[in-house]
Amino acid sequence: MLRFAPTPTQDMNIDDLRVALFNHILSKQLNEELIVRIEDSEKEKIIEGKEKEIMEMLALFGIDFTRAVHQSDYIKYHTQMGMKLLLDKKAFNCFCSDEALQSDKEKAKQEGKQYSYSGFCETISDEAKFNCNAPFVVRLKKPSHNIKFSDPLKGELDFTADDVDSVIILGKEKLPTYNFACAVDDMLLDITTVVRDESQLTDTARQIHIRESLGYEKEINYIHLPTILNNKSDEKSSLSIKSLIDEGFLPAAIANYLVLLGNTPKNDIFTIEEAIEWFDVCKLSKEPVEFDIDKLKSLNQEHLKLLDDMRLSKILGYADTDIGKLAKIYIDECSTIKNIKEKIKTIFSEKTTLDGYDEEFRSLKECLQKAPFIEEFENLKKYITDKTKLSDDKLLIPLSFALTGEANEPKLERIYPLIRNYLGEII
Repeated sequence: MLRFAPTPTQDMNIDDLRVALFNHILSKQLNEELIVRIEDSEKEKIIEGKEKEIMEMLALFGIDFTRAVHQSDYIKYHTQMGMKLLLDKKAFNCFCSDEALQSDKEKAKQEGKQYSYSGFCETISDEAKFNCNAPFVVRLKKPSHNIKFSDPLKGELDFTADDVDSVIILGKEKLPTYNFACAVDDMLLDITTVVRDESQLTDTARQIHIRESLGYEKEINYIHLPTILNNKSDEKSSLSIKSLIDEGFLPAAIANYLVLLGNTPKNDIFTIEEAIEWFDVCKLSKEPVEFDIDKLKSLNQEHLKLLDDMRLSKILGYADTDIGKLAKIYIDECSTIKNIKEKIKTIFSEKTTLDGYDEEFRSLKECLQKAPFIEEFENLKKYITDKTKLSDDKLLIPLSFALTGEANEPKLERIYPLIRNYLGEII
């Protein structure tokens, strides 16, 4: 069983989608179920409508899953297991104030040391705890041994007790923290494989320690994907998928690019169905990968070319193969749906005059408004010349502008046959 665990507290970003795609691919290769677990336990941070948006994104990218569950559905189990750890003396009440903890963190930073909880409350007697009215959290005791696990990309990993630390498992409101809820949910749902970003390596060690403390012995396989960096700043990229869709990138191209990152397939252009056949997670690059928007644009152009003309036309808001063919004329200079829409919008926009050719444009426009349907472009030019006596640049420049909104459109002969049925509307 695999799981993808998005949170409705933020937009789905490229890291999130890559994790979802790899979970989808691995679930097909391993012939195991994939579930979506909505991490909604922090109710105050949830953005209205974000869960619906996440589910729509998964559908848009063709990510199959057998069911969706909510982390909040398991709150009672989180609480019960937290109490069990307290009763078993594997966890303790911590009354330390936020100010005291922050002071300890700043001190560790000044001394150049890794922060680790001091353990102050771990030694407080039961009587003292009983008589204390201060709010408290529940912390899990540090492990008594190093936490070790293997990762096909990271190799053998070893975390000390201080790395894992005395993590908080229940907050002051007695609600589960991220690591505790995640660890317990993976137990309850019988998860076998977890794919996540390498920034969560320490979280993995902590979740293993939580499950060990609860007596859960089944091993979970972890795969930590190298981080996607912004190639302009070398910082972790947080680009949202919605922003890429809004900019006019095709889901197929985005998915292609995210699977391509860190991979070396025979061909750069592929579908996710094709990737399932050759993908090998063990052969992924072990180094951080850079997100290159220009490479994505290039892939998007190739996927646009592969679209059926009618399908492309419908994406643009029409239902005419000629509009699809028209769009493909612009693909080499337009890398996204948004760019192509702007070109077509310019064709259909109102054109009142053309500087330097005001008289010619007015004469040509009147001629075209009265013109019969003309099949061939050369016959159109001849008709206008006969009616207006315009020729050469005085004909071609205003004609190009009238038909496309561009005064010097070099592809006019290719464009005209695709827009002649719309000539009345365009003029």
